[in-house]
Amino acid sequence: MNIKPYLEKDPVIRSYQAYLKLERSLSGNTVEAYLEDLSKLLDYFGEIGVNYPNTSLEQLQKFLVELYELGIGSRSQARIISGIKSFYKFLLLEEILKEDPTELLESPKIGQKLPEVLSLDEINAILSSIDLSTPQGHRNKAMLEVLYSCGLRVSELVNLLISNIYLKDEYLSVTGKGNKQRLVPISPAAIREINFWMRDRNKVDIKKGNEDFLFLNKGGTKLSRIMVFNIIKKQAEIAGIEKNISPHTFRHSFATHLLEGGANLRAIQEMLGHESILTTEIYTHMDMNLLRSEIIRFHPRNQRK
Repeated sequence: MNIKPYLEKDPVIRSYQAYLKLERSLSGNTVEAYLEDLSKLLDYFGEIGVNYPNTSLEQLQKFLVELYELGIGSRSQARIISGIKSFYKFLLLEEILKEDPTELLESPKIGQKLPEVLSLDEINAILSSIDLSTPQGHRNKAMLEVLYSCGLRVSELVNLLISNIYLKDEYLSVTGKGNKQRLVPISPAAIREINFWMRDRNKVDIKKGNEDFLFLNKGGTKLSRIMVFNIIKKQAEIAGIEKNISPHTFRHSFATHLLEGGANLRAIQEMLGHESILTTEIYTHMDMNLLRSEIIRFHPRNQRK
């Protein structure tokens, strides 16, 4: 997700950039943030075949539904909406539009109860607090790396099969809701932790019927959802994280960090396995090379040193 192509081909966007710098006297970082948020909307409009001067309140609301379905926090939503309103105010000033379609567009209430999102520092603190000298240490670290790096649901995590992991190609095949499968790129950090865990896993007395499950308890059967919840709660407490978090918190953090880093909205939607009634026909046919490039470029766990 990048504003540069729009700046190069659209004089209105270039004029808006100048307006933010000169008339509103915004800092360079603030201008860049406004333009990046605008690019998210322009990308969305491009995919549904809409030009920004001809948009409607309904189409803008559908865009907000997309953000909500991705689990994007209310503060991030409010910031994006503020940027959109600023752009349409500019279009009014330039007499490109006669009416403002954002006039009735409401920002989410900052105080309302929404899922927590962990910062990258908080995720690193949780991962660093894991005791790797214990028999389950490498399992827990691999489990949390996979949750965060791939944005999985807890049910997808506990049912993850070794036969569906392609470490050389850096992909997982995930079975989501409705038994629908999708391919999700996996980060080098998660691959490293899986390899560490596999050494310990080979020492477990695996019960019949559980041979292919990646994550096992000490009794040799697959982990339960409740056990994953308990592991995360305990680890967050050890790390001094006071937020009320769950496995789904890692999934929300995955989506939020990718979006705020500039990843394509449709790519995030595909990787999460969402079936938006508004865009299913568009995003289910995306090229896997694009999905891979998006997560490799924008997910913090893929930034190789």
